[in-house]
Amino acid sequence: MPRRRHRQALFDLSPSPPPRGTIVATIDGAARGNPGPAAYGVVFANSAGKVLAQLNGRLPRTTNNVAEYRALVAALSYARTQGWRALRVRTDSELLARQLQGAYRVRSADLKPLHDEARQLSAAFDYFAVEAVPRRLTRPADKLANAALDRRPVLSVQRPVRQGTGLAVPIAGKKKSRALAPEGKARSGRGASHPHAVGHLPPQRIRAVYRGGVLKPLQPLDLPDGTEVTVTIIEQKK
Repeated sequence: MPRRRHRQALFDLSPSPPPRGTIVATIDGAARGNPGPAAYGVVFANSAGKVLAQLNGRLPRTTNNVAEYRALVAALSYARTQGWRALRVRTDSELLARQLQGAYRVRSADLKPLHDEARQLSAAFDYFAVEAVPRRLTRPADKLANAALDRRPVLSVQRPVRQGTGLAVPIAGKKKSRALAPEGKARSGRGASHPHAVGHLPPQRIRAVYRGGVLKPLQPLDLPDGTEVTVTIIEQKK
């Protein structure tokens, strides 16, 4: 029996047509075990396909569908912090796309608060659409999600972001500096309107000194105890 092909479908949720300069966010959520250890990944690109930023972060034990919604909320939250007014989201989850469209009901108690938050965030854009695409088109976001699950660094950070969701990786040019970036763990704070909200931990660039086998920051860090961070070392020449 031949496999059914995934149809690519665009669900335009805005009354206005897509403007020039619409940003495309490719999202993906992954859960090993479903439910199990989970993470999300997001890749932002302009209309020419140039990557503008990437996000990823680990999540508590959950399902693939919850992780996909977490990716969506992360994408919407970050896009708003950047002042982008037009956004098209690409996902391989037809369930998510049709639920946002209103064609499918949201019956899951875990998904409902995330769905409500996503609808509220998306309403703030001048233009918003969701595109259900084949899985092969979301592989860049899937790689980011799996990198977060494996605790592997993805790319260096070009510059600190004022506020991001999880690990934000803006890309600008070939020269890249590295920064200390916290892993995307959920916590309460700005933008967290319910227990399922994705935490907002912006990347930080700090100086530190290595003495006696210990790396000591030269400035205080506003991080909860137990927060895991990914550190890339660049030796400063004296």
